[in-house]
Amino acid sequence: MEWFKSAIQQYANFEGRAHRTAYWMFVLFYLIFYIVAGAIDGLLGMGLVSFIYGLALLLPSISVCARRLHDTGRTGWWQLIMLVPVIGFIVMIVFLVQDSQPGDNQYGPNPKGGPANLA
Repeated sequence: MEWFKSAIQQYANFEGRAHRTAYWMFVLFYLIFYIVAGAIDGLLGMGLVSFIYGLALLLPSISVCARRLHDTGRTGWWQLIMLVPVIGFIVMIVFLVQDSQPGDNQYGPNPKGGPANLA
């Protein structure tokens, strides 16, 4: 839950790096809460709650994904590959599950720590 709250607090931070755990825990809690919102919509007979939830978390989702891509050494603009049907989704999943670049990169220090961060 802390990873989810951290991503929400950094909703407009597109700089830095986010490691795999931070990204995938955000995705997990996002999906859990979205399912709950969908269940509430089912009870109410409308899709307003899940729509508002999705809209409210659009910017944090984009920012945490950009930071995750930075951790793999890619620019956040790679998210646009999702606009390519099927292939874009597969490529994006591959990028998001890759391990962090070791040491520092152009987007900042490795969030896992390591030899480059010891000083």
